[in-house]
Amino acid sequence: MENTNQQLDGLLTEAVQKGASDIHLSPGYYPTIRIDGVLMPVSDRKILTRQDVEAMAFFLLGKERKEKFLETKEADFSYQLGQQMRFRVNVYNTKSAIAVVLRYIVNEIRSFEDLHLPDQLKIFTKLSQGFVLVAGPTGHGKSTTLAAIVQAINMERTEKIITIEDPIEYLFTPERSLIDQREVGSDTHSFANALRSTFRENVNVIMVGELRDYDTISAAVTAAETGHLVLGSIHTNDAPQTIERILDSFPPTQQRQITGQLANTLSGVISQRLIPGLRGGLVPAVELMVATTAVRNIIREGKVEQLGIAIGTGAQAGMISLNQSLASLVRGKLIALEQAQFYSPNINELQTLLK
Repeated sequence: MENTNQQLDGLLTEAVQKGASDIHLSPGYYPTIRIDGVLMPVSDRKILTRQDVEAMAFFLLGKERKEKFLETKEADFSYQLGQQMRFRVNVYNTKSAIAVVLRYIVNEIRSFEDLHLPDQLKIFTKLSQGFVLVAGPTGHGKSTTLAAIVQAINMERTEKIITIEDPIEYLFTPERSLIDQREVGSDTHSFANALRSTFRENVNVIMVGELRDYDTISAAVTAAETGHLVLGSIHTNDAPQTIERILDSFPPTQQRQITGQLANTLSGVISQRLIPGLRGGLVPAVELMVATTAVRNIIREGKVEQLGIAIGTGAQAGMISLNQSLASLVRGKLIALEQAQFYSPNINELQTLLK
């Protein structure tokens, strides 16, 4: 076990020193790391066997989590290496073998400026109540953006903040606010249970790590409707798809009710992609939808397909379309045109914006 411990910790330390965001351990492959969005095998180490990966996984899981993993076939948790390095860990089965992915969690909670996020996002740090969603695929910085919003509130306002995460990622140090962080599995049985519990915890701001099911989404909308500021992440591609995902999670008998609730409570949707930059690193392209009166009416009337037009023409309200963000990054020589075209939802529109 000690050898496994040393082998794993050495690999993780090396990966972080090289600037990796993720470490993949799969049987039959070299350990593989992701740097600036690109997968790279660590070929100076040996190809991992089923036994190698299983030993590392069981070391990470520990006895209690191991027993649960053998039942459920997957596990999400965090791993602390020394004082400085933390990782979000996912253990899963593949072809009846075990595989592991670790995401490095940067200790420092970076500001909007450090992350190169648009200034318009700062409007959400001033809200006393509402529903703010951060959308995007896995690995495109949703948790980091949420942490930046929470930290800005923590630095500027005296609020009671509760985060509900699976697992806890960024560790907040209370500044002006009081912050409690709850981890699903160890501090609460589910996102939905923890959300319902906040109604008795005198909370101002609630951050939900992932809006993944009906119970969680329903509880989050109710929390926003009852005077809380609710921040959450969701795995969708853009603002219109985010609204559709939320509405579709409710049964037909509740569609009218949730449509009205969402129209009334929504404050905005941030959708982002992390794109390899011309100067190295990853650069965020951000779509921002602000819940103006026009946007609320579109949602209320069930005309979600019109949201894209509202975003594209909503610059005065602080809105940004993904193509507008991509075009700005290309003009600023921060990303290559080819990368912008790859991520663009409409290449013809992007080309028009770049003329």
